[in-house]
Amino acid sequence: MIIRNGEVFQEDGTFCVKDVYIENNKIVEDESLVTDKTVVDASGLKVIPGLVDVHSHGAAGFDFCDADVEGLKKILEYEKKSGVTSYCPTSMTLPLEQLKEIFATIKEVGDFKEGAHVRGINMEGPFLASSKKGAHVEGYIKKPMAEFFRELNEESGNMVKLVTLAPDAEGAMEFIDEVHDEVCISLGHTAADYETSKEAMKRGAHHVTHLFNAMKPFAHRDPGLIGAARDDESCMVELICDGIHIHPSVVRATFEMFGPERVVLVSDSMRATGMANGTYELGGQEVTVKDRKATLKSGTIAGSATDLYGCMCKAVEFGIPLAEAIFAATRNPAKSIGIYNETGSITPGKDADILLVTDDLELKQVL
Repeated sequence: MIIRNGEVFQEDGTFCVKDVYIENNKIVEDESLVTDKTVVDASGLKVIPGLVDVHSHGAAGFDFCDADVEGLKKILEYEKKSGVTSYCPTSMTLPLEQLKEIFATIKEVGDFKEGAHVRGINMEGPFLASSKKGAHVEGYIKKPMAEFFRELNEESGNMVKLVTLAPDAEGAMEFIDEVHDEVCISLGHTAADYETSKEAMKRGAHHVTHLFNAMKPFAHRDPGLIGAARDDESCMVELICDGIHIHPSVVRATFEMFGPERVVLVSDSMRATGMANGTYELGGQEVTVKDRKATLKSGTIAGSATDLYGCMCKAVEFGIPLAEAIFAATRNPAKSIGIYNETGSITPGKDADILLVTDDLELKQVL
């Protein structure tokens, strides 16, 4: 396949009118390597990498924690149609045996070509702080244990890419010491102060779960996890840019504070994404969704009802430069879970996961 005459997004953040060559689902250097000469005319369109969502619980009426292979396929189909070509289904805080059943579904999905690629699992819990549990069930929260993680990772075929950890939990530092070379440890759902967070990062935790949400605020004398993340140049931070979780001013400030290489846009979407207003379920709790805002009975925000493509568009609407928004939804999340050699840019040798969009970011085609 050949994509002709599109404005192709480059690794330096610029656009260049050029052709893109695809052979065996990979991007290749030149036309001589292409056997299928099918041409896609991208004249007047921007050609950008497929999006990478590393934090999403579900969509289209289904949730990863349903432990339903066919339901997971429906999620992946929805994500692909929405411009997300690489996806990490995300778990909630649940008992070990239930999580094992959930994680095992990954192996059954396999290489499902009709949907987004499953690039790994995001294990959000149960190693959280009760005081910042958010939509997670407090009774299932556990002390961080390496064997708990390893048992689940084995059940999934070693697909766990991210584990959320409250650094102030008992045993958290020992957990980081033991497994930081096995998985990306993401700090979150925590009331940790600056010093505790900084120590966790020093030991090898260099990712933050949905920055600002389920953590102490960034205060002038008590900067907490947010301040520690800012000071750790290796730390990448997730940002839910649905227009509900984070104020536009804070979105702009975050990109300025962390720079274009460290912000990872995520959807944190739940099963109501792509669905009508109504009552849904997340992690065993009832969630009411109205106009894309998902809340528990207590009023606590419970995930989002916006897909990652919508979050990227919101970032641009809020004043984030287009290139930075694209990087935050493609390159940065791919780097954060170690798959940038496979996807995240339109580069020869990588998977041909490509979106054709208009100048105002209307999604026209997913390849």
